[in-house]
Amino acid sequence: MSQMCKEDLLNYIDEISFTLYDLLLYLDTHPEDIEALNCFREYSQKRNQALKEYARFYGPLTADTAEDTPGNTWKWSQQPWPWEGGAC
Repeated sequence: MSQMCKEDLLNYIDEISFTLYDLLLYLDTHPEDIEALNCFREYSQKRNQALKEYARFYGPLTADTAEDTPGNTWKWSQQPWPWEGGAC
């Protein structure tokens, strides 16, 4: 994945997340659908990669990607909150 601008990367994460959660709901009622399970795994990997990329360039969106930010300081609380124009 090449580096996207912040807004494009957020939109991509939203799209991937929507697809992933839709697959999750489907798998709740069709747990033996191997094709859907493989698709879920693929989108899960894409989402994790996108979240890590976002954290590296713009700051963490989730607590589990806070360690993917550069430097030796804790940046989770140092970025703007959503109501301050951050992450949305």
